[in-house]
Amino acid sequence: MTTALHTRPTQDRMDRFYRLVRATARFWLWFFFKSVDPRHPERVPDAGPVLLCINHPNNLIDSLLVGATVRRKVHYLATAALFRHPLVARFLGACGAIPVYRKGDDPRTLDTHVDTFAACAAALAEGRLVAIYPEGTTHAETRVQRIKTGAARIALAHETERPGELGVVPVGLSFEARKSFRGRVLVSFGPPVPVTPYLDAYRRDPAKAVEALTTAIQWAMEAEVVHVERIDTTELVRAVEELYRGDLARELAEERGLGSEQIDPIRLSRAIVDAVNHFRARDPERVERLWHGIQGYRALLALYRIKDEAVRARPEPPRPRQRLRRGWEALVGFPLFAYGACVNLLPYWIPRWTARRMARKETDYATWRFLASVVAYPLFWGIEIWLVARLLGAAWALAFAVSLPLSGVVAYRYWVGAGRFTSRLRFTVLALTREHAARRLTTERQAIIAELERAKAEYLADTKGSSF
Repeated sequence: MTTALHTRPTQDRMDRFYRLVRATARFWLWFFFKSVDPRHPERVPDAGPVLLCINHPNNLIDSLLVGATVRRKVHYLATAALFRHPLVARFLGACGAIPVYRKGDDPRTLDTHVDTFAACAAALAEGRLVAIYPEGTTHAETRVQRIKTGAARIALAHETERPGELGVVPVGLSFEARKSFRGRVLVSFGPPVPVTPYLDAYRRDPAKAVEALTTAIQWAMEAEVVHVERIDTTELVRAVEELYRGDLARELAEERGLGSEQIDPIRLSRAIVDAVNHFRARDPERVERLWHGIQGYRALLALYRIKDEAVRARPEPPRPRQRLRRGWEALVGFPLFAYGACVNLLPYWIPRWTARRMARKETDYATWRFLASVVAYPLFWGIEIWLVARLLGAAWALAFAVSLPLSGVVAYRYWVGAGRFTSRLRFTVLALTREHAARRLTTERQAIIAELERAKAEYLADTKGSSF
């Protein structure tokens, strides 16, 4: 199978327009995210027909991320409603999009479903790379929803005509923080799902073969993301991650001598999911007690408007040298922060405001903020540079243009640091004015962490450290 995929000539080379769109998207993704980490992109063959099966947590951004990390032109299935406007239709067509018709999109629903499968079959027959979202819709859940049978039907139909030729590659998208600016995202490409073993069964009973291959694709996609099987477990997993994942990362770094960049946060998140499911099956009452304890602690944090980071840092106050360094950085950095905040305020604030007003659901927020940023930053920066050029001349305008992104990064980092300092200051004031409340916060957090440490030791003993 591997030989067939790599010897077939590449027929979907990127044209100039697609390269331009891809380069633009990569720039803005680099600007919007702190890091985009592609894992095993080499699993996507450089030539031959490929079907990418991707989870769908973040709307349009998902397509941009996959397209930015794959070396070939990606042909996405897109809802037919997007093709109604002539200009949009021409743009999507130039980008290689394939329209998907759903009920209500077109009165010829039955015929157009056939047209969609025919378009996918034609693209794969030409050796192209087709990307689909088998879940059928975006969602904010920390799991892969039950996927539909379309991917398996496309794959088996092609396999019947050209056995051993198609590569079905699962892709997992995992966002560290779905809505946050400068968050991290993992784009993980899994091992290809073999289709040939289902071919004989497909000839005998197509429905059963399609269902079996759909399940195999489902499992392969789940292996590439942080998958929480039950929706009522999601909040507990997120809470444990917020409280404990940083401690786990530090412990691993100390035990194994690893740098912070070598710690895989996605793997740690999967280990937390496995541990929660382990104890939910073995000792559900213990899990419930832990969840109630976390909820009580979170309620206290909200009551006193304090972040967990401030409570965590309290038992280990910074050393005098650290205090001196932080104070010096705050003093020197304030003028840079003030300048960066002034010149970047509108392009930073307007995308957030737009996303809050326009997003109908959580999965739309990041897409609206991303698209608004693509418009707001060039627009406002262009106006500001023009004003400086008019007032002070071209040389000052060039220096000002260079300072805009640099001062923006400095201002953002300063703002994040100031938020942490404010939370710590608020907790210090609470400790001075209401000592019992501060002590209660510290005690409850320590009790939760102690319970998590005991659970980690028991889990590692039960599973022989399988998740680490």
